[in-house]
Amino acid sequence: MTLVTPDTTQSPKMSSQNSGNASSGGKGGYSVTSSGTNSQGNHYCSRDYGSSASNTNSYHYSNTDGSYYYSNPNGSTYHNNGKGGSTYNPGK
Repeated sequence: MTLVTPDTTQSPKMSSQNSGNASSGGKGGYSVTSSGTNSQGNHYCSRDYGSSASNTNSYHYSNTDGSYYYSNPNGSTYHNNGKGGSTYNPGK
């Protein structure tokens, strides 16, 4: 399997018009640090899994075109382009 970096043109395209929320509450061993949906309908969520996580910048986003991306606490990433293609990178 060939691993490819997700196409950055599929970014969540967040703008200053986000209606985001910050909250905490350890459901599932994490705290939601930021989330929201921008005026184009694209959603993002940033999570804090604590200092023991390999990747302290865990987040996911999903776009209205069906594409989505996960950056996981174990350092792995997953990208689905919304058209049947996906890539997984196990990280470190």
